[in-house]
Amino acid sequence: MSKRNNIILIGFMGSGKTTFGKWIAANKKMEFVDTDELIEKENGITISDIFASKGEVYFRNLETEMLNKLLERDTQNCVISVGGGLPVKEENRELLSQLGTVVYLWADADELVKRLIQDRFLQVVISKKRLIRLWMQEKRFMTVFLTLRLIRKI
Repeated sequence: MSKRNNIILIGFMGSGKTTFGKWIAANKKMEFVDTDELIEKENGITISDIFASKGEVYFRNLETEMLNKLLERDTQNCVISVGGGLPVKEENRELLSQLGTVVYLWADADELVKRLIQDRFLQVVISKKRLIRLWMQEKRFMTVFLTLRLIRKI
């Protein structure tokens, strides 16, 4: 199977995946795809409602299913924005690498807090302290993940 010409944007929630992804898609004449939007459309329910009613594990499985569907559809020439936690699952990382070129968008914790504190769902679910703790965990994980990918390519 040849490498697909998709650009996949990963990063912490609020890192700018959707905003930057739409900009790239418009400027490169590519289609913009947001896996969270596809999941909401397919399930007829918001991500926050999925989390509330079925839990995170159920939602993470929906993310994996969506990646498999994008691969089955032979998705090409797209900028794909994925949920912030999607790459944490090892199976998803492999699927992402099959889907195209993965680009990690990074933002520092203070900037993320400024962006995310405006989200009413997150205000209820997550404190500033927890948000920074999650960001630190993801930063450590992504550093290891991206370093391993670079080593494999060399």
